[in-house]
Amino acid sequence: MLKLIMGFLEGKKILIVGVANKYSIAAGIAESMHKQGAELILSYQSERLKDKVMKLGNDWGCNTYIECDVASDESISKMMDIIKKEWGFLDGIVHAVGFAPANELDGNFIDASTREGFITAHDISVYSFTALAKAGKSLMNGRNASLLTLSYLGAERTLPNYNVMGVAKAALESTTRYLANSMGENGIRVNAISAGPVKTLAASGVKSFKKMLTYNASRAPLKRNISTLEVGNAAAFLCSDLASGITGEILYVDAGFNITAMGDLSEI
Repeated sequence: MLKLIMGFLEGKKILIVGVANKYSIAAGIAESMHKQGAELILSYQSERLKDKVMKLGNDWGCNTYIECDVASDESISKMMDIIKKEWGFLDGIVHAVGFAPANELDGNFIDASTREGFITAHDISVYSFTALAKAGKSLMNGRNASLLTLSYLGAERTLPNYNVMGVAKAALESTTRYLANSMGENGIRVNAISAGPVKTLAASGVKSFKKMLTYNASRAPLKRNISTLEVGNAAAFLCSDLASGITGEILYVDAGFNITAMGDLSEI
């Protein structure tokens, strides 16, 4: 007789915001969570993306897809109302959203930065995480639920062309800590994953990104870049009961690049 092995997210109901295409980190997270037994709801930004998101979600057993513009509190509220009617509660929210105008991600920080771009990057990439937490709090209250967002090393170290997104990611990591402290009394954990560079549509907007991938692989202790599924596996763990004592943390999934200060001196 075959032994039935349950995934460690079995019975969990999780909302993932930010799946754009099959190459996105959010897609890797959805795939891993599905494999571990989670039931997923996916949001999509606009009707233009709906069919693409549904095509992906069908492979992950999704039955519900909700349009949501994270720049709108009204849109977020409507999404949560639908989830309340559909499920009645949430065990997790994955925030995989980040955006800055392309002109902000090319060149010297001081030259490229604008007030409008700064505001946009922080609204979409940072405040939206808080907005989702506020709107979803009542659905997660007392369920040992989990919130998760995605950061990058540019939050604490300067990187070529990353510019205002680095500043926004720093704010996002701080937001993670403040949310963790604020929501802990409700049994809700809040964490972030700082993923290494991955070839995604969003990352392609950063100038010289291919060079960043090559450099990262040459300097990382594992001598390679990471995959979206590796990020997904870490995300599944953080949103599971296996991580019940972890909150307010930034977990690096970057093949160890963040620990290095110098490369191979034999190359000099």
